[in-house]
Amino acid sequence: MAKGITNGVIPMGAVLVGKEIHDAFMDGPEHLVEFFHGYTYSGHPVATAAGLATLEVYREEGTFAHARAMEKTFEDAIHGMRDCPHVVDIRNFGLMGCVELAPRPGAPGARGMDVHVKCFEEGMVVRAGMDNISFSPFLNSTPDEFALIFDTLRRVLKSID
Repeated sequence: MAKGITNGVIPMGAVLVGKEIHDAFMDGPEHLVEFFHGYTYSGHPVATAAGLATLEVYREEGTFAHARAMEKTFEDAIHGMRDCPHVVDIRNFGLMGCVELAPRPGAPGARGMDVHVKCFEEGMVVRAGMDNISFSPFLNSTPDEFALIFDTLRRVLKSID
């Protein structure tokens, strides 16, 4: 049986690391699995079929090309938050981005949690990792949706201490 194939199903997954880390893992004994982690759904034929069908839809609808075309629009929208209260850094790569907030003295993460809760109350789910508000919009998002996201965040940031 070929490496990476289980019961005729090709599990999907990826690990991205720098060359130094890759080489450290790949120099191990031949009988060990590289980058071993939990495999909750590996080899599950329904999950694999759904993943393959999703990739086919992405290809048919040009989802990846659309996402690439939206990168600059997303970048401009997220970096437009730099003048908002509490913002200390903004970074992005493609359609992933983060607005870093200054922590409250003696309460790291509290401001990020307040943003998370207030955004939820306004109908928008954001991921707060301490005082980092992370974004990864749908690959078929539009400029209007980016505007809605960051208008909501701007309102929320102006409403908290």
